[in-house]
Amino acid sequence: MKTSISILIVDDEESVRDSLYNWFIEDGYEVDSAANAKEALTKIESGNFDIILADIKMPGMDGLEMHRRIKEFNSTAIVIVMTAFASVETAVQALKDGAFDYITKPFDPDDLSHLIRNAARQISLRSENETLKNKIVTLENIEDIVGNSENMIRVLKEVENVAASSSSVIITGESGTGKELIAHAIHSNSPRKFFPMVTVHCGALSEDLLESELFGHEKGAFTGAMFNRKGRFEMADGGTIFLDEIATISMKMQVELLRVLESKTFTRVGGNKEIKSDFRIICATNKDLKKMVADGSFREDLYYRLNVVNIAIPPLRDRKEDIPVLVSYFIKKYCTSMSRDLITIDQAALQRLEEYNYPGNVRELENMIERAIVVGNGKEVRLKDLPLEPDSVIDSNDSLDELEKKYIQKTLEKYDWNISRSAKVLQIDRVTLYNKIRKYQLSSPKN
Repeated sequence: MKTSISILIVDDEESVRDSLYNWFIEDGYEVDSAANAKEALTKIESGNFDIILADIKMPGMDGLEMHRRIKEFNSTAIVIVMTAFASVETAVQALKDGAFDYITKPFDPDDLSHLIRNAARQISLRSENETLKNKIVTLENIEDIVGNSENMIRVLKEVENVAASSSSVIITGESGTGKELIAHAIHSNSPRKFFPMVTVHCGALSEDLLESELFGHEKGAFTGAMFNRKGRFEMADGGTIFLDEIATISMKMQVELLRVLESKTFTRVGGNKEIKSDFRIICATNKDLKKMVADGSFREDLYYRLNVVNIAIPPLRDRKEDIPVLVSYFIKKYCTSMSRDLITIDQAALQRLEEYNYPGNVRELENMIERAIVVGNGKEVRLKDLPLEPDSVIDSNDSLDELEKKYIQKTLEKYDWNISRSAKVLQIDRVTLYNKIRKYQLSSPKN
């Protein structure tokens, strides 16, 4: 038997307490006893008992009432009631109140031992299930989040601190820094982790499409609406909704979003039924929202509603000490996915990677390593396998927009302005890439 299982015997008859005490001690359990309900409740509040064996009929507070009080502060407690009055009503009432089982006096030692073993087995299964859940969550939390620099330790500490709440969070940082991974880490560590995390890339959708995506629509609401469709807010009930590129939404959508955040209610497009949803909102942006508030392009009230907690993700050039561990992680990741033997990286290649300024941040480094493994031969990544030109170290005095513009221009030129392939490498969709091209007024030499 597991010696970690502890039992509390509650009975006003000393002979019963002594007999049960000796039986359970012989079976290898930890055992304590109490002569009445008041004494038992005091011991339960100060100790931790896995199984409580309680007599129904005792002076003062009876066993049923004691059981109800136990359940008020420990809903998972396993309580077995004992009675010399084997009435169906008493047994049924105890089970209705959540008792594990009941047994009648006088006891058959074999029957009682069997009952206790069943209760102990349930405790063991519950413990194993909780351990398994924790292992699963731990794996989810660390997946793809790599780095032991001071900057990343700060970020992960902030994730840990904010995860337990339901406060709104804005994650800020340059493109490619891993904002969505941090959002997943917050959700995975939160009480909402067993409900969905729903992601919406706001920059990829027009105003009308975004409205339908967020709120859903009724059949016939617009041309092509052939059936009712749930929106993302509705799908996120109990969980988290992650709005990426929040800075791109229109003023009209900002008003709608503010109303939903204040009331947690909304109506589908073309509908009039009010729908409630209990969601947590996490947003991400590579823009300066405070500056946008100042110039009037982002609502101040929405900004403060969203910006309860701000987590700033550092660019890779500000945590270069993480580059070796990131390189090792990506080599292992892509060697595994390509079913190749694990390789290493040449010291000259690693040094060159550590010198580079990464306008595309971690995403760019990952793409470099994937390409190097695809095109390279041998047992290591070499300098010639890396897509780095001699002048590829970007001026760190460039603005964020200038860095992004240069990176997108370079990628488009590299793939001969193939929009689909360039978007895939940049890890954005085609619509977002077209928007970036218009924003930075980029054009193909062929045009």
